[in-house]
Amino acid sequence: MSTESYLLDPHKWVKAYADYLYAYAIRRISNEELAKDLVQETFLAALEKADNFEGKSSERTWLTAILKNKIIDVYRKKSSGLTKDVQQAEHEQQDFFESDGHWSPAHRPLEFGIEDKDHLGNKEFNAILQKCLQKLPALWMSVFTMKHIDDEETTLICTELKVSPSNFWVIIHRTKLNLRACLQKNW
Repeated sequence: MSTESYLLDPHKWVKAYADYLYAYAIRRISNEELAKDLVQETFLAALEKADNFEGKSSERTWLTAILKNKIIDVYRKKSSGLTKDVQQAEHEQQDFFESDGHWSPAHRPLEFGIEDKDHLGNKEFNAILQKCLQKLPALWMSVFTMKHIDDEETTLICTELKVSPSNFWVIIHRTKLNLRACLQKNW
C-alpha cells in the first residue's frame, strides 16, 4: 500500500461526509433518490481510485470533486437530445419586451419583497425555488445550476453540455424569465 493511501480513511467517509455530499448533490439535482445514489457512487468511485489520491487536497474536497463530475454526467444525460425542446420552448415563449427593449406591461417584474432581508437562507424560499427549478426543461435547469449555483465558467458549461455560446445565453435568459414568473406566482 502506498503512502498516499494512508492519507485516506474510507471507514469514516459515510459518517464524516455523507450529509455534506448529499446536501451538495440535492442542491444541484433536486431529486432525493438520485442525490443518494450519486453519493453512494461517489464513495464507490473513491474506493476504486484510492491509489490515485495524491493528498494535494482534503478527503472532503477530493470526494466533492468526484461527486461534482458525477453530477455533470447527470446534466449531460439530461441535456442530450434536448436541443429540440429548447427551440420549441423558445417559440412558445410570449414576447416579454416591447420594441424599445423595455418590459411589456403584462410581463413587467413585480417586487418580491425580499430586497431588505437575506431570504436565500430561508428554507421556505429555497423550497419554492427548487420547485420552480424542477419545472424547467432539464437542459435549462442544468445550465442555470452550473452557472449560478456552481459558478462554472460559460465555456466549460457549453463544452460539457454541448450547447453553443449563443444558445447558452438564450437558455439563461429564458430560465431567468421563467424563474421570475414562477417565484412571483408562488412567493
